[in-house]
Amino acid sequence: MWWADLKAALGQRINLEGIGCVVGILSKDKHLAIPHVSVPDIRYIDWVELKKRGFKGVVFDKDNTITVPYSLSLWEPLGSSIEQCKSLFGDNVAVFSNSAGLTEYDPDGEKARAVEESIGIKVIRHKMKKPAGSAEEIQQHFGCESSSLVMVGDRPFTDIVYGNRNGFFTILTECLSPTEESLIVRQVRLLEVALVKRWSESGVKMMSHSLIPDSMECVKDVPL
Repeated sequence: MWWADLKAALGQRINLEGIGCVVGILSKDKHLAIPHVSVPDIRYIDWVELKKRGFKGVVFDKDNTITVPYSLSLWEPLGSSIEQCKSLFGDNVAVFSNSAGLTEYDPDGEKARAVEESIGIKVIRHKMKKPAGSAEEIQQHFGCESSSLVMVGDRPFTDIVYGNRNGFFTILTECLSPTEESLIVRQVRLLEVALVKRWSESGVKMMSHSLIPDSMECVKDVPL
């Protein structure tokens, strides 16, 4: 188990599977890193509006989106928002993480089961790290096309690129606890955010989504 934990920690620093995707983003696909909407955290998301618009489910990243890094428990202030999301979407809420549930770092599913027990949300088992890979495993889990799903995560070059590549409605959150991350991860995150800001200011547009053309309509001014 220690070897899997070590690989998981290193994997948070160097996502070899995603390097090819990032090269493509830097050269020609900058729009893939632009989220449909950005919020401080999930408390600012209007789940009622998303449900009304026809979305069928929600996919969360784990680390620094709904838990602090490497924790298997929900960050407590997000509890009411998670519960509202679950009350609206029922079982169609899941976690898709580059740690818990990823075959390489969680081969026996121990972390995935711990998250499921702690948070009450299904963790999708999968083989490929974001942003690489298709949405096949997620679509099989939900029984619908990814265009009917919301992807929520804290990393532009992993969660958002993966979501946009595969047709999700993408929501970028700020990280919950940057002090829990390694220096390398913090530096990479700062670079990602700076590049996305620069590209947005230079006119690079987010991808449109048919279910909610005005993405800001799913943002609340005051969190729960």
